[in-house]
Amino acid sequence: MGHIIAKDIYRELGEKLDGSMVRMPWNNALKDMISFLYTPAEAELIVAMPYRPATLSRVATLSGIEEKKLRYMLDGLCTKGLVCDIWNGEQYEYMVSPFIVGFFEFTMMRTGADLPQKKWAELFQAYMFGNKDFLHANFADGQEISVMRALPYEETVIADPHVEVLDYERAAAIIDEKSSFAVSLCSCRHEKHHLGERQCDVPLDTCTTMGDGAEVMIKNKFARRSSKEEMFDILARSKDLGFTLTADNIKQDVGFMCHCCGCCCNLMNGIKKSGYTNILVSSTFVATCSADDCIGCGLCAKACPVDAITMQERFGAVINGKRPKKVAVIDTDICLGCGVCALKCKPKALVLEKSTKRVIHPEDTFERVILQSLERDTLQNLLFDNPNSKAENFMRAVLGGFLKLPAVKKGIMSDKLRSRFLHALRTCSGS
Repeated sequence: MGHIIAKDIYRELGEKLDGSMVRMPWNNALKDMISFLYTPAEAELIVAMPYRPATLSRVATLSGIEEKKLRYMLDGLCTKGLVCDIWNGEQYEYMVSPFIVGFFEFTMMRTGADLPQKKWAELFQAYMFGNKDFLHANFADGQEISVMRALPYEETVIADPHVEVLDYERAAAIIDEKSSFAVSLCSCRHEKHHLGERQCDVPLDTCTTMGDGAEVMIKNKFARRSSKEEMFDILARSKDLGFTLTADNIKQDVGFMCHCCGCCCNLMNGIKKSGYTNILVSSTFVATCSADDCIGCGLCAKACPVDAITMQERFGAVINGKRPKKVAVIDTDICLGCGVCALKCKPKALVLEKSTKRVIHPEDTFERVILQSLERDTLQNLLFDNPNSKAENFMRAVLGGFLKLPAVKKGIMSDKLRSRFLHALRTCSGS
C-alpha cells in the first residue's frame, strides 16, 4: 500500500511541477527523476504549496503541517534546492523551485563526497534530452520568453554613433552596479563532467550570482562569497576562452551571469538538438560578415556555440593577393548576437549590428514570470494558487481555458497590449 501511495503522490508532484512557468510533461524519465530527488513526504508538501511565494504560516495552513515541523522540512528542501526561500524584507517566503532556473542548477551546484552526483546528472540528462517532450512543451509553439538571454561582447559591436549597447546588455555594467557576489559550480559543466561529455578545460566554479540572489546562494551553500574583482577576472577569462555570456532575461536588477561553452551548456545544446532558437533569447544584435574582408579561415564557425555559421564555397574574390575558397555565412535566425565569432575573427570581417528581429527582454522578474507563464498556459496557477480551494480550482480552469485561446494569447503578447496587461497585473498584485 505504501508503494501505491508513493507512486500516486509522485504523479501528483509531476502535475504540480508541470503547472509552473517551466512546463514539465509527464513521462518515465520525469517519474524516475522526481522519485529520486523528493521523498514522499516532500512530494506531498510540494503538492500542497501555492505557486506564488508564501509565508511559513500560509504554507502551514495549506499543508496542515505544524509550523515547527514545517520549518524543518522547508529548510531541508531549500538546502536541496527543491524550494526557494526569498527574504521579503520582513520574513522569508517559500516558493516551489521550477526546473530551470531552479532545482536542476541548485542540485548540480551541491558539493560533497557522499552526494549521488553522477546519478543526478544521468537523471537530468535523460529527462531534458532523452526525447523532445520537455523542449517541445516549452518552445515548440514559438514561445519568445525564456529565462536567460545572451549578452554581446561590447568590443564586437559595430562602431556606429547610431548603435548603442544599453547598460542592461553590458556585462561590466551589470557587475559594477552590484555589491554582493557569489561563485558556484557551473551546473551544466558539472553535469557533463559526471556524464563524461565535458570537452572544455576550465574550472567548474564559473557560475556567478549577484545582489540578493548571491546572498540566497551563499545561505543555502550552493555558492561561496566572492568579490567584484573576481567577477571581472572571470569575465576576462571568458572573453579569452571565447565563452558566451548569458544572464537573467530581465533589464532591471539582473541576478546572475553565466559563462557558457557550446559543449556543456544545456540551453545551447537544446538549440542545436531541437532547432528551437528561443531556448536562449538572443541579444538585440546579430553577427554580420563582410565578404570583402573574410579570409575563409573558419575560426568563427568553430567558435560559434550554436552552429549558426557555415563556411560556404565562393569564387572570384581576391584578398591580400590570395583567393579565399570559402566565406562565412551566418544564419540570423539562430545567431545569439553574443559576438564570440567576432572575437576570433582576425581580419575583423565579423561585427555585431542591431538586429531587426523581434526580441523581448522583460523589464524585471515579475514581468518575465508573467509572460513566461502566459506563453506556457500556466498563468492561471499564479493568479489562483490555492490548491485546496474548489472556488479557485474552478476559476483557474475557466481563466486557463480563456488565456489558452490563440487569439487571446497573441493579443496580450503583442507590442500594443503587452505593457497594459503587465501594468494591470502589477497594480493588482502591488508589485
